[in-house]
Amino acid sequence: QVQLVESGGGLVQAGGSLRLSCAASGRTFGRYNMAWFRQAPGKEREFVAGTTWRGGSTDYADSVKGRFTISRDNAKNTVDLQMNSLKPEDTAVYFCAAGARTAPVSYSENQYAYWGQGTQVTVAS
Repeated sequence: QVQLVESGGGLVQAGGSLRLSCAASGRTFGRYNMAWFRQAPGKEREFVAGTTWRGGSTDYADSVKGRFTISRDNAKNTVDLQMNSLKPEDTAVYFCAAGARTAPVSYSENQYAYWGQGTQVTVAS
């Protein structure tokens, strides 16, 4: 079992930056791939970024490549999402997820068994 708690969301102007953090409970954090998903109003939840269980591989949705960076610290049981050059279309609820050890990282939410409650990110134009 893994419990996930996100933090760091908020309101930011377009072009600004935010850093999301996800803290995980349990001793098995390092056994899971970790990912960030997001869901905008009226849209389906979509993959944003993911990292394999040791952090050796990362992957990003095309819409955020070059702007977002995912990183994990297995000693601290945390995974962060650094978001730069934010755009209004990045506005969404962002979810942290833990899931199966696949390589490369899976984009499918079906591969992630554990989810946080989400944190709101709003980018004003």
